[in-house]
Amino acid sequence: MQFKIRDFSVGESGEITGYDSSDSSYRKKLLSMGLTKGTVVTVTKTAPLGDPVELTVRGYKLSLRKAEADILELRRQNNDR
Repeated sequence: MQFKIRDFSVGESGEITGYDSSDSSYRKKLLSMGLTKGTVVTVTKTAPLGDPVELTVRGYKLSLRKAEADILELRRQNNDR
């Protein structure tokens, strides 16, 4: 089952499985930031109104608007909560 960043709560992780095909130019920017297929991302913070969202990716923190992050298609990871 495919999920988007908006489906995740703080502390949840997902593996990137693909990209929404609607915006190929922004997809290239995401790829250059290390958001490639197979990479695990964790939602670490959200702003008080829910946008932007902070992700941990490959050991660094990255803040993206939810609309931009929703280009990512994710598979939910098992979290030890």
